[in-house]
Amino acid sequence: MSVTQFDPACRRCERLAKFLQEVKRDNPGYFCQPVPPFGVKQPRLLIVGLAPGLHGANATGRPFTGDFAGILLYETLHKFGFSNRAESVASDDGLKLRQCRITNAVKCLPPANKPTGSEINSCNVLLASELAGLRKGTVVLVLGGIAHKAVLKALELRIKDYPFAHGAFRALPNGLVLATSYHCSRYNTQTRRLTEKMFHAVFHRIRTHIDS
Repeated sequence: MSVTQFDPACRRCERLAKFLQEVKRDNPGYFCQPVPPFGVKQPRLLIVGLAPGLHGANATGRPFTGDFAGILLYETLHKFGFSNRAESVASDDGLKLRQCRITNAVKCLPPANKPTGSEINSCNVLLASELAGLRKGTVVLVLGGIAHKAVLKALELRIKDYPFAHGAFRALPNGLVLATSYHCSRYNTQTRRLTEKMFHAVFHRIRTHIDS
């Protein structure tokens, strides 16, 4: 598999590039570029989200930073020893990840937080390269159904063989471990589809796997 490097100047998706220009015009201080992965180079845990949030990663330039979804995520990462701080508000706030890396299935902000299939596919080559560089035994935690499908596509695995189910852990043919969770979005946490207890249970199992 050829390695495709993250390109901060990528404009392959015309709709997304145009939308970023519009958002930048209205919010001059926002990052408004493809958001790079954040964390250690050789993680034991790779977290895959959907895409940057309008006032979160798209504003700060760091996944889940400044975003409501990041509140539960970063608190949980700290609780289970994957970060030095429980809150992430800016890219220069001093937060550092341990054994962990965070990325997104789509690196640019999509309108209404809904990337098209072609946009997901266009970014999938980057995700494939990220996954190809992981060591055997690494846990890949997908947050939500789109991230789940994107990871399986990047690994050339059939979705029907690995159906999405919150809290599922599956050994993959390449030696990675696939963990699945509902996305820690405002909607999911406020409707209680995803509770703090449920999210912590996923991370407890991840922590146990890594420590063993």
